[in-house]
Amino acid sequence: MKDPIDRREAIRRLALFSTAALASQLLPACKSKPSCNDVSGLSADDVRARNDMAGYVEHAPDPAKKCSGCMHYLPGAPNACGGCKVVKGPIDAEAYCRLWAATPS
Repeated sequence: MKDPIDRREAIRRLALFSTAALASQLLPACKSKPSCNDVSGLSADDVRARNDMAGYVEHAPDPAKKCSGCMHYLPGAPNACGGCKVVKGPIDAEAYCRLWAATPS
């Protein structure tokens, strides 16, 4: 028959198990990037202006013209979408639109 584990070993095993369970929940959240395409709070006209007039796209075709380098971009909290002074809705720092204007140096 196997010897029962002592109290110290039981606490050690519980701590290891708890740490592993917590890490498995937190690590995927650290890697995930939020989607800034949720326009459910915008009116149909705002969505049309965002897509058709501004031509907002989630990934800038020219890396030098990302929203993060635009004078209209409003940075968001870490791991959150930002905003824009002229385009309504959530804005990805890596996105682009035709209204892009370089931030003054």
